[in-house]
Amino acid sequence: MNVLKFGGASLGSVEAIENLIEIVRNDSVLALVVSAFPDVTDDLVSAAGKAEKRGDYSPILKKLRERHEAVAAHFLAENDRNEAVREIDGCLSELGDLLRGVELLRDLTKRGLDQVMSFGEDLSARLVARILAARGIASRFVDAREVIKTDANFGSARYIESETRQRAALLLEKTGGIPVVPGFIGSTMDGLTTTLGRGGSDFTASIIATCLGAEEIRIWSDVDGMLTVDAGMVPDAFLIEEISYEEALELTHFGAKVLNPPALLPAMNAGIPIRILNAFNPSGKGTLIVKQAGRSKYPVRGLASIASVCLLSIRGLGMPGVTGIAGRIFSALARVRINVILITQASSELSICCAIRPEDAAEGKRALCHEFAAEIADGFIGEPSVESDLSVIAVVGEQMKQKTGLAGRVFSALGRNGVNVVAIAQGSSELNISIVTGAKNRAKALNVIHDAFFLAGIRTVNLFLVGTGLIGGTLLAQIADQREMLLRTHSIRINLVGVANSKRMLVDSAGIDVKEWRKRLAQGEPADIAAFVAAIKGLNLPSACFCDCTASESPPDYYREIMESSISVVTPNKRANAGPLDRYKALKETMREKDVVYGYETTVGAGLPVIGTLHDLVACGDSISRIEAVLSGTISFIFNQLGTGRSFSSLVLEAREKGFTEPDPRDDLGAVDIARKTLILIREAGFSLGYGDIAIQPLLPEALIRASSVEMFLSMLPEADEAIDLRAREAAAKGKVLRYVATILPGSASLSLREYGAESPFYNLSGTDNLVMFTTARYSANPLVVRGPGAGAAVTAGGVFADILRTAQSYL
Repeated sequence: MNVLKFGGASLGSVEAIENLIEIVRNDSVLALVVSAFPDVTDDLVSAAGKAEKRGDYSPILKKLRERHEAVAAHFLAENDRNEAVREIDGCLSELGDLLRGVELLRDLTKRGLDQVMSFGEDLSARLVARILAARGIASRFVDAREVIKTDANFGSARYIESETRQRAALLLEKTGGIPVVPGFIGSTMDGLTTTLGRGGSDFTASIIATCLGAEEIRIWSDVDGMLTVDAGMVPDAFLIEEISYEEALELTHFGAKVLNPPALLPAMNAGIPIRILNAFNPSGKGTLIVKQAGRSKYPVRGLASIASVCLLSIRGLGMPGVTGIAGRIFSALARVRINVILITQASSELSICCAIRPEDAAEGKRALCHEFAAEIADGFIGEPSVESDLSVIAVVGEQMKQKTGLAGRVFSALGRNGVNVVAIAQGSSELNISIVTGAKNRAKALNVIHDAFFLAGIRTVNLFLVGTGLIGGTLLAQIADQREMLLRTHSIRINLVGVANSKRMLVDSAGIDVKEWRKRLAQGEPADIAAFVAAIKGLNLPSACFCDCTASESPPDYYREIMESSISVVTPNKRANAGPLDRYKALKETMREKDVVYGYETTVGAGLPVIGTLHDLVACGDSISRIEAVLSGTISFIFNQLGTGRSFSSLVLEAREKGFTEPDPRDDLGAVDIARKTLILIREAGFSLGYGDIAIQPLLPEALIRASSVEMFLSMLPEADEAIDLRAREAAAKGKVLRYVATILPGSASLSLREYGAESPFYNLSGTDNLVMFTTARYSANPLVVRGPGAGAAVTAGGVFADILRTAQSYL
């Protein structure tokens, strides 16, 4: 037979109590333990506080009466209801007398507060016993104070096992149905009311189950069981079906709120399984807590965290080799009743630090200052220091024992996402790795560690996109088409979190459906790149990637700031790497320092692996002697069509219509775009040349390039037809073709219109082909050639997409 415990959430509504009735009806119940109705304990504490200050607590008493009488009115027939109301009134009258005593004395002792708080569970247990009986389930109210005997440590009393066991046995001897026992409360041997600490109803259930020899303890709450991590912090959290007592104890100690830690100890000693179940999902499996849990397919069992701690540290040159330092620290803190959550000591013995509650920090520092006053005065030990705004994260699992690489995986995941570890601790049992980090990084740290251990290799990228024009819009369409395949086949998940264009911006930490981004963005805020970047940094999401699909100068100004927040940057925007040399160097340095991805493959060859190939050549020690390249898919398209009867100006218009040109075609035809690409290649090759060192042969007359607008330029463009057509015919007469080529040497660079015959790789270009030819020490006789489409939204967006996927691969 089982002991059932129902928490406040399982009593908070008519539906919840109906569920309770059916659960009890369908179980084999040895005893039933209930908490107070939701928020009632807080109301009682508030009433006591008001009474101490001679405030008006009567509205709270009225609220309690109305709430409990409403439940009685719903579930009980007239006679039973009248008896229940008299019982409620009697309890609240007694509570009123007690509060008046507090009010008169203007003194609220711990003993008095325990008595006030006891009314919550007392009221609910009496009412539940009546409701069960009215539904045909034999039951009776049993006052916990007659069963659970404790010491006089009011507020957090310890039960006396021998006395409690003797009285609990009498429960089975009495008739009258299922004992319904108020949780949380007990009494001293003198009969004074005590409480077992917040969450003490779980403890009550465990004590009674142990004393009665129950088969199982079933904790009914409003969650499906223990999760791998707090679902409020990590959306990917999932149910732990089975866990050991020791693992559960570690997780609950470090903040897993589904079970009160002391409740585990009696059950653990008696070997009674505990099952955590959801009263609103009774068919669920829940979580079973046992002595020896089944082997998990994951290396750890779960994560937990304490949201706010302080780190109290003491250090000094007088500490190494001196025995008793640690003992004195803990004794000093124990004397002022400060609980130490975590401790760590450097092997040099120069420092010891411990994590404590923030409210204990000042008192803890005073205690250590007093204890080590002589050593501090002599300079052997420095004054204790307190570091605030910290959190503790615990990684728990019995399978961590003697398994190499787990700690490395934790710290690698944290470091990759810019989460600094302030302190670490691991016990010799290897059951728990505890990490102290900044409180602002708590959610990020939990997410990245959870991803590293529980998502079976799934890599999530939280994507922020600025620029929704041709390339950005195409990129989002490609992501929408490929999302399911990427997750299924490559275990990569792309989560669009922010999107912006020149008019509107939208940031949503819950994610933006990539199929609905236009509709969502239309409802966003006015665009402001500074505000957009601030929002990205403020979210502090793990595995984040900023993607700039604009051709604007503004976003690159923020790249370094973004990288410094451990956020990767991916872009086809050439302005960052072709801008000021100091900025280019700073970006590269920040990328290395913060270990983030800076993906700009598409700045030179659209989707072609030009930058990657050049990086590999340089990294492997090859010496670049010459680079020749057709770097404009737009100009390649135009010159590939010349000689087919089409004019130069008409081909420019066609290229624009097909989306091959830059927003302003003069960037292509004036060689500005090609010069930027050339400068990027120069810098990536490590040559000491600047933009001014590139000799540019113009394609068009200066008057056309300086036209007052794009429309004016296009209207004047036919003026260039005759000269360019003549050059094309002359080349054709020699069996050659025209190509606008960038030539890069260690000491010079140029852009020029050149003729190539059939022996050259440039001769057979077609469509929007780009071609980059690397002549190196290793590729001297036969240069290395990279060739393929170099223009078009789909090609460029595909290259950007590939860079985003590379960021995903770097996060695990």
